[in-house]
Amino acid sequence: MSTSPTDRIPTGQITATEVVLPGIVEPDGLQLRRRTLPALARGQALVRVEATGVSFAEQGMRRGRYPGQPKFPFVPGYDLVGTVTAVHDPRDTSLVGTRIAAATKTGGWASHALVDVADLIPVPAGLDPAEVETLVVNGITAHQMLHRSTGGRPLHTILIHGAGGGVGTVLAQLARHNGIRVIGTASTRDHDALRAIGVEPIDYRDNDLVQRIRELAPDGVDAVFDHLGPASIPESFSLLATGGTLVAYGTAARLDDDNSMLTMFLGMLGKVYLWNLLPNRRHATFYNFWAGRMLSPRGSRRRRRADLTAVLDLLARDVLTPRISATFPLTAAAEALALAESRTTSGKIILIPAP
Repeated sequence: MSTSPTDRIPTGQITATEVVLPGIVEPDGLQLRRRTLPALARGQALVRVEATGVSFAEQGMRRGRYPGQPKFPFVPGYDLVGTVTAVHDPRDTSLVGTRIAAATKTGGWASHALVDVADLIPVPAGLDPAEVETLVVNGITAHQMLHRSTGGRPLHTILIHGAGGGVGTVLAQLARHNGIRVIGTASTRDHDALRAIGVEPIDYRDNDLVQRIRELAPDGVDAVFDHLGPASIPESFSLLATGGTLVAYGTAARLDDDNSMLTMFLGMLGKVYLWNLLPNRRHATFYNFWAGRMLSPRGSRRRRRADLTAVLDLLARDVLTPRISATFPLTAAAEALALAESRTTSGKIILIPAP
């Protein structure tokens, strides 16, 4: 959006601390900088960030492998929770002082961020910012996949790959809240925690994984949620019951692959398209968090707002239990990213800017 000088107002000369991804580097190659933020553009708010998170997206971006990422250098940070301290129109102060959440794709790893007002989603009073942060993108993704991607079909038994992960844990809790039986693949370190929320866990490294799933669901499952990638989705599709749905939503197993991520995505989309042409009464779809952002931005934002609002209501009612594996100060983003990539933890890793 282009702006003229009269379309901008000062931010009060706010100097932000930001984490910069300068290029394809190891986690310890992240850089810290202090920068005076530009004036607010029309439709923007200044947000003091209280929590932001580390996700697969940042891990892909530092390798230069995340589709649609900006040119280096840039500030990573897929989502954030914070408080609005200023808005472009000084006559409209209703948002100032309000705690909000926002999916940003980039820019969240900062003490302050300029965010489009249309992307701000109010956070209920009394909720912990770090706990809310675990549910912004993960919660929206899980809620949309369960309630939108499956086409509203009745779900009795589902399979979640990576049930101990950020999206998987939320998805499992939402499903159990709706009375759905959940089978989940995960590392053995997550099995006790998954059993505690009603999931039937299977070791994802089991050599007879498919057979183990068939033993638990001999007639097939009503939905499979698969974030692993091209090698996994054919088996996932074969595990569906008649009328079932495969929801593919990532390529986590290929994070370190040298092949083009875009090529992998296109290959997966091709398989999904062909499977849906077959007369087998099973369905497949590829979930894209940003679907509709270009063609129908208002509709896309409306859905994200509705879904996160529903998820945060469940958090406020103690239906959902956020899983935080570790918190780091923003200035220790390199250590946080290294820990996330070690695959030795469960739950969300949170970055907390200094007050």
